[in-house]
Amino acid sequence: AMYKPSFAGYVDVDLEDMKKLSLRSLIDNSVVESFGAGGKTCITSRVYPTLAIYDNAHLFVFNNGSETTTIETLNAWSMDAC
Repeated sequence: AMYKPSFAGYVDVDLEDMKKLSLRSLIDNSVVESFGAGGKTCITSRVYPTLAIYDNAHLFVFNNGSETTTIETLNAWSMDAC
């Protein structure tokens, strides 16, 4: 059976040529939007977090593939209030 999560995006890239894959996620009070491979795929989800705010917010990275993955850089910034 094909893996079909509720929220996912697939992008067809040849990592032999690219060697790197980017992921940029923008998170605010009610939306999470992630762009993979420089925008070749996009996932948007409406969320209403009540516990994951300020110092209680965490970012988890996981790999469902069969190859080892190395996270070279991981950065987070706070967005200014409007």
